[in-house]
Amino acid sequence: MPNMNKRPDIMGIINATPDSFSDGGRFFDPETAIAHGRRLAAEGATILDVGGESTRPGADEVPIKEEIARVLPIIKELRTQTDIPISIDTRKPEVAVAAVEAGATIWNDVTALEFSPDSITTAKSLGCDIVLMHAQGDPKNMQEKPKYDDVVEEVFEYLSRRVACCVNAGILENRLIVDPGIGFGKTTEHNLLLLAHLDRLTQIGRPVLLGASRKRFISAVDGDSPPDQRLGGSLAAVLTGFAQGCSIFRVHDVAETRQALNIADAIENPHLWR
Repeated sequence: MPNMNKRPDIMGIINATPDSFSDGGRFFDPETAIAHGRRLAAEGATILDVGGESTRPGADEVPIKEEIARVLPIIKELRTQTDIPISIDTRKPEVAVAAVEAGATIWNDVTALEFSPDSITTAKSLGCDIVLMHAQGDPKNMQEKPKYDDVVEEVFEYLSRRVACCVNAGILENRLIVDPGIGFGKTTEHNLLLLAHLDRLTQIGRPVLLGASRKRFISAVDGDSPPDQRLGGSLAAVLTGFAQGCSIFRVHDVAETRQALNIADAIENPHLWR
């Protein structure tokens, strides 16, 4: 279960997709993805997040059987090689069930259990930790014309409602994690406002997961750069989240994130380094 009082978790990303925005299919081959997962764990990841369907802007939906075929060999093998928690990044309850049976213990859902009418009952039956993420629209259309009157309060209210809905359905509250959904139906300004007010989301009373790694808003602010050249901006977002109480950071660059968090923590607790 997520612990809101311990040092932040680093969730290393494993994209078992041919069309991820960040790594363009580098880890689509299962053996390559498994090796990448081992490397992320060695670099300091405390959670491994495996996904078989890209949720980049404009992405097409992947059939359930194909998505399961992409992620299961990776989860099964990593489960035999590491003890750290494995998360399944999927919208589909059928995929979540297969992944948990294979060894995953977290369901990371970009639709906050709204993609399928079976999602909430499935989540309750699985008994695993659940990440509830905010998104406006779906990956196919979410970046067309995102609009909010007050993005911080609307995301806060949405995630609060989803937590309450899950609890009312019988899901244990201490299994729930919230995610503002940076880049999911949000302009650059919306993303920056959310990053500036992450402490508001901690008031929901559940751990906050921040997934800003290599996102497009970084190049929008700092000039056009490909995803693998957005490390500085990614670390800035992580440190902003750390300062405001975020509990989990979903990242591509685990070693660098670990070092940044370790130094930030040491600065907050210099007496430990006498």
